[in-house]
Amino acid sequence: MNVKLIETIQEMLRFTKDAKHRNLSIGYVPTMGALHEGHVSLMKAAVAQNDIAVMTIFVNPIQFGPNEDYEKYPRTLEADLEKAEAAGILAVFFPSAHELTENIYSFVDINELQNNLCGVKRPGHFRGVCTIVSKFFNIIQPDNAYFGKKDIQQLYIIKQMVKDLNFPVNIVPCEIVRESDGLAMSSRNRYLSANERKDALIISQSIKKAITLQQNGETSPQIIINCVREEIAKVPSAKIDYISIVNEQMQDVDTVENKNILALAVYIGKTRLIDNHIIGEKLCF
Repeated sequence: MNVKLIETIQEMLRFTKDAKHRNLSIGYVPTMGALHEGHVSLMKAAVAQNDIAVMTIFVNPIQFGPNEDYEKYPRTLEADLEKAEAAGILAVFFPSAHELTENIYSFVDINELQNNLCGVKRPGHFRGVCTIVSKFFNIIQPDNAYFGKKDIQQLYIIKQMVKDLNFPVNIVPCEIVRESDGLAMSSRNRYLSANERKDALIISQSIKKAITLQQNGETSPQIIINCVREEIAKVPSAKIDYISIVNEQMQDVDTVENKNILALAVYIGKTRLIDNHIIGEKLCF
């Protein structure tokens, strides 16, 4: 296998130093592993737009709440390395939780942007995300970093963090990748039973119906949200965590406009799935 597996911070720092010494641009893709075609699209973008591309695989314990799925989160390193190599990734940084997160006293937090959606439903989640992403930015020193739009709140938070803390990295948003039937790709989809997998289609179907309503002239966020709520209620295994329409500051809006985001989190059985659509962009499912 040609992809280089790096398991310690010191080794990754040496790799970064060598790349910078040779004036090579670095593209970076952060992941928690269990890779799917959505991740592959990020990797391919990083490979195409930079001299070298680096990926992290790290299931981050400090972004999981006490009753969340840290222990059972899928870990598929060998398959992930094969996908990374096929996409053209040069190095995979695979640090231990012990080295990266134990006995640390400094954390990166963000105000405002985490006061809604997943930030409210998963207290401390974005503090954990921002802390680890900051550490990776410092260790890898990427020129460009690639984040998917499926985790839309995370994308906007990382962009704000980079601006506020003056990280010299360009954040590249990448489109949501979906299965042929519209389900947004997620590592957690593998938790779904066959019946739950069918039920999960209600998420993208409800978005599509709501956006059709909006495109036909509806500007009331509550009417559009109710449309989504009514659709999801048709599936007994589905339980809504939240449905919101927010602006780019993650604040609820009074009137729906372009660039607002219809965002939702839904449990299908015990599996929590998120999805969204940016108003004004083309529906691709």
